[in-house]
Amino acid sequence: MKDKLKLVPQKPGSYQMIDVYGNIIYVGKAKNLKNRLTTYFTGSHDYKTTKMVQSVNTFEYIVTNTELEALILEIDLIKKHQPRYNILLTDDKSYPYIEITNERHPKLVITRTLSKTKKHLFGPYPNVKAARDTLDLLHKLYPLRKCHKLPKEPCLYYYLGQCLAPCIHKVDPSTYREISKEITAFLKGDTRKIVQELKQKMHDASDVLEFERAQEYKHTIDAIETTTTKQAVNLRDLVDRDLIGITHDDHHVALNIFFVRNGKIVARDQKLMAYYLEPLEPALEYLMQFYQNYPIPSEILTNELDLLNPIEKLFKTTIKEPIRGEKKALLDLAVLNAKEQLSAQTEHIKQQTEKTFGALDELAELINIPTPYHIEAFDNSHLFGTYPVSSMVVFKNAVPSKKDYRKYKLDESKPQSGDTEQMEEVLYRRYQRLLYEDQKPPDLIIVDGGIHQLNTAKKVLAALDLAIPLAGLAKNAQHKTHYLIDDKDREIELDPHSKVFRLLAFIQEEAHRFAVNFHKDLRSKGVYATILDTIEGVGEQTKKKLLQTFKTIDQMRKADDTAYQKLGIPKKTIKNIKEALNKNSIGD
Repeated sequence: MKDKLKLVPQKPGSYQMIDVYGNIIYVGKAKNLKNRLTTYFTGSHDYKTTKMVQSVNTFEYIVTNTELEALILEIDLIKKHQPRYNILLTDDKSYPYIEITNERHPKLVITRTLSKTKKHLFGPYPNVKAARDTLDLLHKLYPLRKCHKLPKEPCLYYYLGQCLAPCIHKVDPSTYREISKEITAFLKGDTRKIVQELKQKMHDASDVLEFERAQEYKHTIDAIETTTTKQAVNLRDLVDRDLIGITHDDHHVALNIFFVRNGKIVARDQKLMAYYLEPLEPALEYLMQFYQNYPIPSEILTNELDLLNPIEKLFKTTIKEPIRGEKKALLDLAVLNAKEQLSAQTEHIKQQTEKTFGALDELAELINIPTPYHIEAFDNSHLFGTYPVSSMVVFKNAVPSKKDYRKYKLDESKPQSGDTEQMEEVLYRRYQRLLYEDQKPPDLIIVDGGIHQLNTAKKVLAALDLAIPLAGLAKNAQHKTHYLIDDKDREIELDPHSKVFRLLAFIQEEAHRFAVNFHKDLRSKGVYATILDTIEGVGEQTKKKLLQTFKTIDQMRKADDTAYQKLGIPKKTIKNIKEALNKNSIGD
């Protein structure tokens, strides 16, 4: 490492720390690569930095012309490799927005999927209930279409005056532009026009003694006032801005974002992060990823102006640090919230780290392998050989990575007397594909079962010329996690009170749950379709209607004749369906 450090230039760039498996575990940037990398590998550090450096087998770097280019490269590499020691925006919470869709006949929807092509976005909202309440109100006030697909005839909303019925009427695009303009004004806080119109309608209804209708208008006016109510903290202009308070101690950095829309705080985001050497770097990493995913406001206020300068350069926004007045008071509140979070959650973060990384370190010691940060676990399920399936669950940094879970339908023609045939098929399929696609292998494979399943896994990996650490998890008579078998066939007793036992039991239960649920779903659909195929009067079209309308056989049994008649099914066929379903019960 010392010899390699001598070759590093004193130039800006991005560096990548790599572990023994060849995984990039940390990405950073530096104004001076040589100085930064030398700092990691000389002198003493705190526990978390020492732990990270101990995991480093080698490093690489890419020289850039400027520090800003290094930052852009760093964020791109973080998104691509998702290093475990970097702050990742993935799997973080997303905020609901209200969108006016860009369609010939636009509609109002709640969305969490954001992109640069979506121009008419309003929010964020603190939760989906707040967004739905606002959306319900907008649906009453503005006659945009409500249906996802245009029907052949007008619906109830048309007769209530809440839809223009583009299904039967030609609507001029200028009408939609005017409605969109009014909705935008309303969501910006300008409700005077719509409230005046509703008050006039309320008085008109009252004059002709239509008191129920007048009451409805009154409720709508009240709902508008509730939606646009003023807060104790309220800026006088209508500029969209984010206020970002940042603080740190010797180990963590905390940030608090207030989303201010129409002068009011509508939502907030908080993040507490560990850092290595440079306390504020993770905050900048996080914000760079954040604003690549969320609409950026026209103004950002922060107490760390120099830190956020790159964001101002890269995104079309203005960044300021107020020194007095209402904005300064609100920014101070954001900083105070960041400090409170840092104080309250630091101990919790330490406990969670011990639960996750501590458990992985224990597991590594038990089976004598490097710490397995990426684990893939497998389980099988079938019913007397029918509908055989397997599941793969993935744990990264000791927590489930559900986007990486996979389901496998197995070959039913093969003998299914035991789990070994299923285990052989699923492992071969999974890791043959891994080789074809040149994916990085996991740090550990866990199979559900004893020595036979483990030997099957060894055989598959040997056939594919893969050297991946293996372990088997065996259950006791009560079908609970009992002991671990390593790839040297050692049976290792697990302390039920240990962190590693809790982690392995969770992995085993998650793999089992995922496999069983997939098997039940597949079996239910299979039997469902088979029963319908044997019923007199049920053809392909009728079967399609039934499958789309009723999600389970139980719902189909419980449905009354009216539900079937709405689908246009004759009484005789309804009788045949019910008789067939009552004869064929599917147990769980």
